[in-house]
Amino acid sequence: MRAVLQRVSSASVDVDGSVIGTIGRGFVALVAVAHDDDATTADRLAETIAHLRVFADDAGKMNLALGDIGGAVLVVSQFTLFADTSRGRRPSFTAAAAPDHAEALVERVAAALAGFGIPVETGRFRSHMAVSLVNDGPVTIVLDTDSG
Repeated sequence: MRAVLQRVSSASVDVDGSVIGTIGRGFVALVAVAHDDDATTADRLAETIAHLRVFADDAGKMNLALGDIGGAVLVVSQFTLFADTSRGRRPSFTAAAAPDHAEALVERVAAALAGFGIPVETGRFRSHMAVSLVNDGPVTIVLDTDSG
């Protein structure tokens, strides 16, 4: 799995003119699933996101995790994170998992985060989404979690 985390002070996702998810302080997690990813991979990614210490403590150091700050996560599926542009200008997405497999694992990431006590909002799979966010820092981190 691959995820791009953006530390945010607020974020929302809109589908067809309606806001379907909104958070305050926390992460926007853009999540992509590869063919060989499984439940273990999804759980490992969620654990990494939940415990990643990139929020400032009283001394201004990145030392706190989501639970420490009462943060939330907006999980948005984004298969385009597996774009391959090595053969021209039109990206190939063959490394991305089939939609049914991907949807189940993105939902598992969201459920696992909620299991850690993290408030979670989500986008809508297979929908055109407009994601709005205020990147805090900015802090943006790419996570690659190998399956197995």
